[in-house]
Amino acid sequence: MDLLQPKTLDRSPIPTHSRMSDEIRASLLKNIDIEWPTVAVAVLCYTCWAIATTLLVGMSLALGIGLLALSITLHSSLQHEVIHGHPFRNQLLCDALVFPAIGVLIPFQRFRDTHLAHHKDAHLTDPYDDPESQYLDPEVWHRLSRPIRLLLSVNGTLLGRMLLGPLISQYTFMKTDWRMIRDGDRAVMRAWVLHGIGILPVILWLSAVGSMPFWGYALAVYLGMAVLRIRIFLEHQAHEHAGGRTVIIEDRGILAFLFLNNNFHAVHHIKPDTPWYGLPALYFENRENFLERNLGYSYPSYKNMMAQYLFRMKEPVAHPHYK
Repeated sequence: MDLLQPKTLDRSPIPTHSRMSDEIRASLLKNIDIEWPTVAVAVLCYTCWAIATTLLVGMSLALGIGLLALSITLHSSLQHEVIHGHPFRNQLLCDALVFPAIGVLIPFQRFRDTHLAHHKDAHLTDPYDDPESQYLDPEVWHRLSRPIRLLLSVNGTLLGRMLLGPLISQYTFMKTDWRMIRDGDRAVMRAWVLHGIGILPVILWLSAVGSMPFWGYALAVYLGMAVLRIRIFLEHQAHEHAGGRTVIIEDRGILAFLFLNNNFHAVHHIKPDTPWYGLPALYFENRENFLERNLGYSYPSYKNMMAQYLFRMKEPVAHPHYK
């Protein structure tokens, strides 16, 4: 698949040793059967989803679509927690928690497989080896037509990523999966079949119980994915050294909750088994150490980030360290 091999990209792993206190780590990672804060998030997510598609939409279609969009964003974050083994010790129970495919677009099993591959930190941002990379091989970039390059450049701004990102990413994702299915990949086919089964409860609910029109649900899905693009926009940057590729955003507001504290993303990559509610404590308990390890790639808040990049590209689309 590779057209060019990266020559300057540092693939050395990020060290996992930390000076964080054993007491805090033990209190967060103790062997409990159920992590109740995550269960509470699941209850909140599905409750808001049900209210948005029934009671609230009966009062105001706009409010119903808005709450539904936020529920879908939160559900994606909940799926991310489940991928990392939360909130139950039994992974089948974890998977069952997010089985209803309320986000519609991405099969959970495909999200799981690509995300776990993404966690090979030595390959972060690599256009080929990182499934979640937002960058292109420079040779591929230069072969694209001018209209496509313009489209991807607009997608490189935060506003463009929110408006166009869900459509672009869904197109490229489905194109890749269709090619894999055509080539006989049974795991990908199975993921899509299970995804179809997971969509059935959503269709049955909307048909028999909910008041949300299908076009309104589709709009909410797109809006939810647009909100999610705020998190994805800054998570990783192209950097020669592996440690400097993952961000920390010191935000504790509504977006941080919707993203289940994945704004402390460098902490998550170093300690991926830490539950979402433990990330802020781990970070602030040894802030200087984490900032040193991620080479200072940080922002004080999402508001600060939006002010900088709403209309401006953060980085080029072509990976700057491929030669």
